[in-house]
Amino acid sequence: MVGFDLLGQVAIINFHEKKNLKKKKEIAKNLIIKHKNIKTVLEKVERIKGRLRKPTTKYLAGRKIKEVMYKENNCVFKFNIDETYFSPRLSNERKEIAKKIKKKDKVLVMFAGVAPYSIVIAKLRKPLIVYSIELNKKASKYAEENVRLNKVGDKVKVIQGDVKRIISKLNMKFDVIVMPRPQLKESFLQQSFAVAKRGTRIFYYGFAKQGDEKKILEQIETEAKKAKKRIKIKKVKKAGNIAPYKFRWRIEFVVG
Repeated sequence: MVGFDLLGQVAIINFHEKKNLKKKKEIAKNLIIKHKNIKTVLEKVERIKGRLRKPTTKYLAGRKIKEVMYKENNCVFKFNIDETYFSPRLSNERKEIAKKIKKKDKVLVMFAGVAPYSIVIAKLRKPLIVYSIELNKKASKYAEENVRLNKVGDKVKVIQGDVKRIISKLNMKFDVIVMPRPQLKESFLQQSFAVAKRGTRIFYYGFAKQGDEKKILEQIETEAKKAKKRIKIKKVKKAGNIAPYKFRWRIEFVVG
């Protein structure tokens, strides 16, 4: 059996073992025959990298489409697989975060992509407002469309641009800051602390091998001291594996 991610009617296979193109296409065609809901099969051919987090896929079988409609958590998302980053494996993670949001919260979502965190939060919990910031212009366009599709225009404000520049223009402090950041050297904690107040809950995502998550905590503590903020770590949780023995970690902490 070969594993795959399903986005709408499109299956994406990441072959971990070397196979020739003929064998890959055979597997893809069999996948369509076996699963009636799959209309297209793509192969993930490169690791996701860079701040825009654009994946690269190659067509193997079925219809030649890369724009999909994906449903999760009573929400629907439209996007192009090669132009924007989207992980269906974070569906439960998004739901878990949403459950922690209160009705009167002002929420900031950094690295928001096509707005899955922002929209799931808005739809399931109805906070006061959700600011959804994303650098990728095409992802932001899809985010705006997804806000309309999910009828949360009164709750979600999509902002396209570099979070470093946007933060300095926001004349607001947030109750909750969600940071589903990509694998970058920069933490962007400086920017989150700039719009945090006493009691702000921050959900920060870092990447490390089992046992090395302490380094993420140390970095958060260091950045907090630089920003002259006191923090209290509330929870450290694995939020999925991204490579053999390497995990995405969710660090929940409160600004004191």
